[in-house]
Amino acid sequence: MFCCCIFLSVSLLHSLCHFHVSGYDPSCTEFPVFTPSALVVKYGDPANATCVVCQKDCSENASGLEHAMGKVTQNGTTMFWTVDRLTEWDIFVMCYYNTDAGDQCSSSLDLTLYQPPESVSISFVNHTGMMFENQQYTLQCSVQNVAPVQNLTVTFYRRNTALGHLQSNSEEKKPVNETFTLNITPSREDDGAQYWCEAKLELGPAGPQRPPVVTSEKLPAIVHYGPELKEPPNPDVITITEGDTLHLNCSSVGNPSPSYTWTLPTNSPSYSGSVLTIKSVGFEHEGQYICTVSNTVGTVTKEFNIDVQVSSIPYTYIICGTLLGALVLVGLSLGSYCKRNQRGNYKLSKIIVTDS
Repeated sequence: MFCCCIFLSVSLLHSLCHFHVSGYDPSCTEFPVFTPSALVVKYGDPANATCVVCQKDCSENASGLEHAMGKVTQNGTTMFWTVDRLTEWDIFVMCYYNTDAGDQCSSSLDLTLYQPPESVSISFVNHTGMMFENQQYTLQCSVQNVAPVQNLTVTFYRRNTALGHLQSNSEEKKPVNETFTLNITPSREDDGAQYWCEAKLELGPAGPQRPPVVTSEKLPAIVHYGPELKEPPNPDVITITEGDTLHLNCSSVGNPSPSYTWTLPTNSPSYSGSVLTIKSVGFEHEGQYICTVSNTVGTVTKEFNIDVQVSSIPYTYIICGTLLGALVLVGLSLGSYCKRNQRGNYKLSKIIVTDS
């Protein structure tokens, strides 16, 4: 029970500290009013505010303005607070008046002193050099000398895509160094991408119209991944006609760049390129071709089964040539016979062939 009372007391004090109007006595018919109602000032810049202590029911002799630095001038029940260079992080400005009953009615100025990040940097936690696809890594964004840190939003980026927005749980008002982390799992599409982070001080409507933003340098990512074939799978058997040109495409992508090893039919020469070309296929080129693609991350293979068919065109030429030759021989023999057996003009229709 005692602990609960202490907790309630502390909570009440905490609430009062964050409430900018004090003096809850019923004798306070009104409270001092600050203009502007909220003041956001960059560290080292000048600042000023006006407090109207009350519209009635108070006198200038029973009013005042408490301040840690700067100066105050008064015109009746209106207070003018000015400071040439605001450098007090825990500054407290309060305007008040005392009632006839001896109670104090007061308001405190909602004042935020800020400092943009001095520098922002990005790195990987416990990692340097290349990364591997589908493994988890931790990005770290370090923000130096920023205040108030609870108003800071840090965004991680890959290229121009936001990966996550993070904020601090600290309530420290003075400048601090803060580190934010984000886990990532890169893919092969991220190879060559740049990671970076941005620190933005969100200061609300009373703050600068363009919130202070500081970005880190760009951190390039080198992602290693195993070979991936570019071309679709082959049919079970590739049929090609004798004498045609054969192209076997085993092109692939990978990082680091893959190497190629071919296993060819018997007595075929070795080859180490991504595309194997045979300009004029013969029957000796039949068989299975195996392409093995490798790099330091992995290995893939691709098979080609080649069936060489006989060309029908040469045999057509042979048949036609044989028939033509036979006709020529018949014509020559017929002409010779006619010369031996008939002189002068004759018609082929009159030639009579008899049995001898």
